[in-house]
Amino acid sequence: MVLTERYLPYYTVEDRNRWQGDWELVEGIPYALASPSIEHQRVLRNLIVELSHKLQNCENCEVIPDIDYYISEDTVVRPDLIVVYKGLKEKLTVPPNIVFEIVSPTSVKVDEHIKFELYQREGVLYYCLVYPVEDRKHIKVFKLKEGKYTKVFDTVNDSFSFDLQNCKFNLDFSKIW
Repeated sequence: MVLTERYLPYYTVEDRNRWQGDWELVEGIPYALASPSIEHQRVLRNLIVELSHKLQNCENCEVIPDIDYYISEDTVVRPDLIVVYKGLKEKLTVPPNIVFEIVSPTSVKVDEHIKFELYQREGVLYYCLVYPVEDRKHIKVFKLKEGKYTKVFDTVNDSFSFDLQNCKFNLDFSKIW
């Protein structure tokens, strides 16, 4: 075993809540959240608008951006955007139905690997990776099937139909750019 692996720091959510700045914590290991780019924020805004419009007649779901998802005493992450059943009070402690992560060059490892496995393990039904960088612009949607994510969508401007227990809607991704 490498020396540094034996002495990796281990923190709890309680520790993380006392830190300055924005941090995620996965199984006791901290990850700093970078400041979002302007393009990241534009895409996020457009996703919120489109999802809110699509879900306005769905009494069961709501769209929430930038909220901490408390998974355990040593794991808390902050998805860019979630769709979750209505009724949350103070903290998000149950898996969202849909998680959208807007992938930046500095978040690729965390979004594509660490959060992918974490959301899969926690039972998030849909995991959407949005790549806003001009020369790599596209969206990947993964759906949980028998405990594993399967890629069900990979495109730039097409529509995808989400099928939640009490809410079905079609999202036109061409409108988020």
